[in-house]
Amino acid sequence: MTFRTLDDVSDLSGQTAMVRVDFNVPMEDGNVTDDTRLKAALPTIHRLREAGAKVVLLAHFDRPKGERVPSMSLRPVVEPLELLLHGPVRFADDCVGDEAKAAVADLDAGGVLLLENVRFHKGEEKNDPAFAEQLAELGDLYVNDAFSAAHRAHASTEGLARLLPAYAGCAMARELEALDAALGKPQKPVIGIVGGAKVSTKLDLLKNLVAKLDYLAIGGGMANTFLFAQGVDVGGSLCEKDLADTAREIIEEARRQGCELLLPVDVVVAKGVKPGIESGVRALDRIAADDLILDAGPETVARLNRAMDLSKTLIWNGPLGVFEVPPFDKATVAAAKHAAELAKAGKLVAVAGGGDTVAALHHAGTADNMTFVSTAGGAFLEWMEGKVLPGVEALRAA
Repeated sequence: MTFRTLDDVSDLSGQTAMVRVDFNVPMEDGNVTDDTRLKAALPTIHRLREAGAKVVLLAHFDRPKGERVPSMSLRPVVEPLELLLHGPVRFADDCVGDEAKAAVADLDAGGVLLLENVRFHKGEEKNDPAFAEQLAELGDLYVNDAFSAAHRAHASTEGLARLLPAYAGCAMARELEALDAALGKPQKPVIGIVGGAKVSTKLDLLKNLVAKLDYLAIGGGMANTFLFAQGVDVGGSLCEKDLADTAREIIEEARRQGCELLLPVDVVVAKGVKPGIESGVRALDRIAADDLILDAGPETVARLNRAMDLSKTLIWNGPLGVFEVPPFDKATVAAAKHAAELAKAGKLVAVAGGGDTVAALHHAGTADNMTFVSTAGGAFLEWMEGKVLPGVEALRAA
């Protein structure tokens, strides 16, 4: 994977950089409640400012569907961003037109300007060429630092990148390098962990991975469908029985590709999903009709850990059980701690991503010791599925 980065720009001084960031941050009563995504943009902003460029930030917030919705304005982001940058951030009440042009013209070298929500214009999500042209009129070069929006072919993620010299920002470059290390040109053997509730949401992912991995561990509710497809009575557990044939096809394809599937060999069951409820470990032939499978068992985790010991690269998407409700977090926590220990010791390149996965790793206290943790949701999943991400394609070096 070769893509253009800011290292490829000979001189940024006096240039106006249009920087696509992800400021779709959690808010409550008009206040930012989590500034993680703002912090992610800081390295790129600092680099551009230090080089003497004007920094013009483009972002979306929520889903205004092309209408100006006051409650979806990006204005509340200004103050927390100023605190992080230890300096002023200007704000323009629109992202195109005379007001935006005047704000850019009035910006000093090294200054930072945040433009209003690009999704206030219908042309953004339609990737309308005319709207992209209006954005392009504001700057000299384009920097995409929002991998989480790279799976969308929108005007500010794809159209604009075709009109100005386009580069990956610091966060985007780091993400692409980590992903390439995980599935592009990984150190082998490679193991994948895929969890989640339903097989139906991850069919493309599973079909892509069995052709690329040496081991694939399947957990969460989706593992129940695979167990059922192999004749296991899963009791009252979540199970997509209509996808049994599909599960068997994936099992057969994994066999053909030489990918060893790691399905649960024991499970943790209970009669309901609530904290502290009585639970127990069951062998697969001991699951009662009213049992709910809510986590992987200790022997399953031990087997998974042994496979990680034999691997050089791990890619992880989805928890192994209902980790939000103790005690059904034990398998996810144990596997996460083992992966983090291997990564910290330099024995495993461990890359993880997706909303539930990030939450699970933080719950386990292991996120900081993984090689890389992607906060992108849809983009990370589509990348794992082998799909082309328009916002990334636009940054490829010729």
